Amino acid sequence: MLSFAVTDTDGRARRGTLATRSGCVETPSFMPVGTAGSVKGITPAQLVATGSRMILANTYHLQLRPTAEVVASLGGLHRFMAWDGPILTDSGGYQVFSLAEINRITDKGVEFRSHLDGSVLWFDPKTATNVQNLLGADVIMVLDQCPALPCDAESMRTAVDRTISWAEQCKEAHARDDQALFGIVQGGLDLNERQRCAESLVAIGFDGYAIGGLSVGESHEEMVAVLGPVAEHLPVDRPRYLMGVGMPRDILAAVQAGVDMFDCVLPTRNGRNSHAFTACGIVRMRNECHRIDDQPIEPGCDCEACVGFSRGYIRHLFKAGEMLGPTLTSIHNLRFYQRFMSRIRELIPSGKLATIADEYPIATNGG
Repeated sequence: MLSFAVTDTDGRARRGTLATRSGCVETPSFMPVGTAGSVKGITPAQLVATGSRMILANTYHLQLRPTAEVVASLGGLHRFMAWDGPILTDSGGYQVFSLAEINRITDKGVEFRSHLDGSVLWFDPKTATNVQNLLGADVIMVLDQCPALPCDAESMRTAVDRTISWAEQCKEAHARDDQALFGIVQGGLDLNERQRCAESLVAIGFDGYAIGGLSVGESHEEMVAVLGPVAEHLPVDRPRYLMGVGMPRDILAAVQAGVDMFDCVLPTRNGRNSHAFTACGIVRMRNECHRIDDQPIEPGCDCEACVGFSRGYIRHLFKAGEMLGPTLTSIHNLRFYQRFMSRIRELIPSGKLATIADEYPIATNGG
């Protein structure tokens, strides 16, 4: 129940359409993150108003609470979240990395100690796939091992071996034809391991391919050095998804390397911490300079926050501890990302993607 078509190119950059059973998404696209079934502080209607069309939820967190069985009994993830657009669920593989201090990993799977109450949660490829089948997202991910960087050669080979083996087991366990299953390419900054992983996953065969294990401490330049060579080893007729990467300059570099899909917590996490994205850089809304500023967060932005409220008011909300401040800044950030992605899509057919730096200096200076 997934199809992907590339309609235009500019060098390696691709514009296309991803069609799922819950609707179509124009690519390159950015997915807001709703880890536990909610994009923090944002209603589904507000998400739609930002231009967001596809969102991400996390299997590990949803299995801890309320459990996939509860979600399924309430009509599946779409009904549970009151979101009728496409949804992608991560498998829990990232938590193997981010919660390393409370898990134990073997070739068979991962034993987590819940960060909520210390209870044991076992994830192996079959379990991760079965849970995602129950949740009912449009796109689901294989279980993988994301190694920390730096990583010695032996540990990296082990992580790649597990990722390939688990991917094959996930495909065997996958029980729903209406859900697309994506493989995940691991290998850190080792191009040989990346190539080995990509070629092995392509041989298994998946509906799409993700690039994992980046934005885990490497520099922008190190990330860019990996993206192009990895993309070259992935099928041109399948979507390519860079997991967890969200700074505008990283997204632009990845698009130029041939990546189609992105997700990150940055728009809402930064919004909750009073940091607003603009074309020229990040604006810190708590700063004293905004106390009597009657301008919007970003002149020209059409989001609810910028159309209706001033910087001075939003700063007041943060200083007063009012939850509306984080919500409005998050809405602006989500809209900023969708406007940025829309402009990328507009420029690709004309072969002028490189000119986006003139409109979005943040995409080259890092904010």
